[in-house]
Amino acid sequence: MDNKILSHQQIQHKTRRIAYQIYEANVAEKEIVIAGIEGGGLHFAKKIQNILRKITEADILLCKVYMNKSNPLASGVTTSMAEQDYKNKSVVLVDDVLNSGTTLIYGVHHFLKTPLKQLKTAVLVNRNHKKYPVKADYKGISLSTSLQEHVHVKFQAKNDMVYLD
Repeated sequence: MDNKILSHQQIQHKTRRIAYQIYEANVAEKEIVIAGIEGGGLHFAKKIQNILRKITEADILLCKVYMNKSNPLASGVTTSMAEQDYKNKSVVLVDDVLNSGTTLIYGVHHFLKTPLKQLKTAVLVNRNHKKYPVKADYKGISLSTSLQEHVHVKFQAKNDMVYLD
């Protein structure tokens, strides 16, 4: 863990900035759906949700997104919310790291099957190894890393961190 990229304090700052950007893009909305991809994405989504609840009177709904990250086609994508609960709403799909774009593109594909007001994406770490045409609308940090390097995000009480190995 010598290769720390973001400290707990830096992650808090970036999360707050992303939450404010989401709020600014949805200032007129009565409800905002924060859809966290199971794992680190869900942890990050909860952090964004907590900040949004403090800065807006809109209902901030948390939607859990489930998929087999190594083979999203095999099991498909499911959510904790029924389709009618996010239909015609503003949705932000959240993951911790955008690496190849596979997880995010399958998540986006799932939500595009339903009419939405808007669909945006948010990630804490954006890497530049995409094999799909997907981008993060909101990102904490962009990193140029080699394919051999791995970005790890650890969400622990008062000790969140991002590091490279």
